[in-house]
Formats: sequence, C-alpha cells, structure tokens
Amino acid sequence: MRLGKVYLVGAGPGDPGLLTVRGLELLRRAQVIVFDRLVNPVLLEEVSSGALRIFAGKQAGRHCIAQSEINQVLIDHARLGYEVVRLKGGDPFVFGRGGEEVEALADVGIPFEIVPGVSSAMAVPAYAGIPLTHRKYSSSFAVVTGHKAQQERATIEWAKVAAAVDTLVVLMGLKNLAQITDELLSHGVAPETSIAVVSRGTTKDQETIVGTIADIVDKAAGIESPAVIVIGRVVELQQRLNWFALG
Repeated sequence: MRLGKVYLVGAGPGDPGLLTVRGLELLRRAQVIVFDRLVNPVLLEEVSSGALRIFAGKQAGRHCIAQSEINQVLIDHARLGYEVVRLKGGDPFVFGRGGEEVEALADVGIPFEIVPGVSSAMAVPAYAGIPLTHRKYSSSFAVVTGHKAQQERATIEWAKVAAAVDTLVVLMGLKNLAQITDELLSHGVAPETSIAVVSRGTTKDQETIVGTIADIVDKAAGIESPAVIVIGRVVELQQRLNWFALG
C-alpha cells in the first residue's frame, strides 16, 4: 500500500485570515484532519465533508489525548495512504510540539512537510498595537514559555533572559504570571517596567491589559486564556498606536 503524507500546518493565533495560502490548500484537500483546541472552528468549514476529523485538544491539566497517542494517530493514518493535516494553533515549531511529532514520523519513515504558521508571539502584540522592535526602544526580543514557570526554573534562565533582550514575550504564562514577575524582579528588572497581557489575541474578543511589573498581577486578575505577555518599553507605545489595533 502506498504511504500517505503528514502535513504539519500552522493555523495562526486565532484570526482565520492569518492562515497561509499553502495551509488553506492542504486543508481543503486533506483526507484526515487532526486539530488542536486553539484552532479557530471557522477553518474547519474549509475541510472536505468526507474528511475524517480528529480532535486532539490539550488544556492545562486536561489532555483529551496524550502526545504519544497523537503521534500514533498521524502514523497510523499515513500508513493507510491518507493525506493527513495536523492543524496546530500558531506555528508548529514555536512551543507547538511539532518537533516531537516530526521526530516520531521520521523514526518510522513517514513522509512529512512543515507549513509554517503565524505565531501568536508576533501576531498578538501586533494586533494590540505593540511593536516587538522599535528603533528608539528595542533592537532585540526573545520568546519563552511560561507554562510551568515555577516548576521549570532550571530550564528558563531568568537571569540571562531578563538582561539579554529589550522585549520579552511570554507564551502560555497567564496562570504563572505572579511567578514570572517575581522572577524578573528578583533578577534586576525594574518594578516600573511596562508589561501588557493580551487575551484571546487576534480575535473579536481580544482584550489588552497594560501595567507595570509591580501591578500587572492585580490588573490582569480575571483575564482569560489564551494570553500573550509582552514586557519592555515597546509596551509604552500601545496607547499611542491603539487607534489601529483591535484591543
């Protein structure tokens, strides 16, 4: 039997208009779709009525399907000769575990293709009117995961991160916002440093909370996930640029 192929497609951060042309082409012709929780349901309207749809959503503390099972689903359907689209929020290789999935595919000889997506790390600040770089304020930025900020202190070197870049973007960090701000303060970031929390970015429900390292935990209380955190002087531009932004 002819082997199928797996396409890891980035769906973007929420706005369906941010899906790439290549991603849309593959979505329309796929025979199997394996999709994440953060994929905009509007995109699934582009899927053929005859395609098999498999939900593989994950949420903190509640996994619908384990990563190893997702890997096996991709392998099994490709072995049956199907074209499989693994539709992932944002970009597959930016904290999307796409690297693990292609490792599993490569280990058993399944052909695959990566279709990059627009990452929330860049799109969400842009939709909120926050440039990650600016000639006057920022010539560098970094993106880190805040998913397990407290438990993974050894893997995120906060001392280096705090001092190395002008703009810091934290994905999946809302639950650990207090720990993240404590880490930054303890490693020399000034309490008055500007910070923004952008909830449900690039969607019609986008909400932006702006404050400082010292007060953002209180200001952002009750804001909903998913959220992107942006730290640095570029956040000061948000109010001046907000006339064209969504949130």
